[in-house]
Amino acid sequence: MTHLQEEAISVSVIMPAYEEEQAIGKIVERVRKVMEQLGLSHEIIVVNDGSKDQTAQMALAAGARVCTHPYNMGNGAAVKTGIRHAKGDSIVLMDADGQHPPEEIPRLLEKLGPYDLVVGARSTGTQASMHRSFANAVYNQLASYVSDRKIEDLTSGFRAVKTPIAKEFVNLLPNTFSYPTTLTLAVIRTGYSLVYVPFAAPAREGKSKIKIFRDGARFFLIILKIATLFAPLKIFLPASLLMFLTGLGYGLFKIFVLHTRYGPTSAMLMTIAVVVFLMGLISEQVTQLRFDHMGRVISSEKADDGD
Repeated sequence: MTHLQEEAISVSVIMPAYEEEQAIGKIVERVRKVMEQLGLSHEIIVVNDGSKDQTAQMALAAGARVCTHPYNMGNGAAVKTGIRHAKGDSIVLMDADGQHPPEEIPRLLEKLGPYDLVVGARSTGTQASMHRSFANAVYNQLASYVSDRKIEDLTSGFRAVKTPIAKEFVNLLPNTFSYPTTLTLAVIRTGYSLVYVPFAAPAREGKSKIKIFRDGARFFLIILKIATLFAPLKIFLPASLLMFLTGLGYGLFKIFVLHTRYGPTSAMLMTIAVVVFLMGLISEQVTQLRFDHMGRVISSEKADDGD
């Protein structure tokens, strides 16, 4: 392939895959058919995340470009590998297990012009189970609070994004299943545009790699970490206020109900509350400085590319 041909690629479709030999061949063929119908130059990148079955061979046979990890590094790590190897102007991220219908790709790409990130939002009732639907609803509410905008599907991995934006945030993405969470909040925090496109998610082929109790707690902690990374005061301020009011209330209770001294416990809680609030302010300033620095670096790189 010549350099000019490489530059002509419009869309890179990236699929992380771990032991998906039953589904990967059919999914790649469906993606290729959809992209050919659209008439867009494209590449299909399957990142084989250390599979021990025939995933890589089946993907190659179906016509995909395959990048292989020497061992299982995680879904997010596979996505990052795909983004780094992508040559298209736009990137479509999707799972290789059949839950993301390739036939919905045109709807995502249609919105990608005016928007920077387009996320496929799974319709209510198409989730794998009731407890997972409930967990996703909790995650969506927490993320909506952190980002100050409605988040319809925080954990959906079916999305289209402009390639420069994906490459801008690739180093922030974790190596686990939570990369959609990080990418969504990073896009919102830095002022890029986001839109959701609803779709019906069919049942996956094969066994899910996500364990609700293990990965549920991990998702929750990751959201908290991302919140402190992108909007620290959203976490520090409520925690500080809760501790201050608890200390004040406990002190007043001892004075007016128990008729005893105010006590050191109340004073300690209120003092710690002030410290936590000040830590939140400092974290907010550090966050802003980091994003300002990131913006200057990206602007400098774009200027160098223009030269």
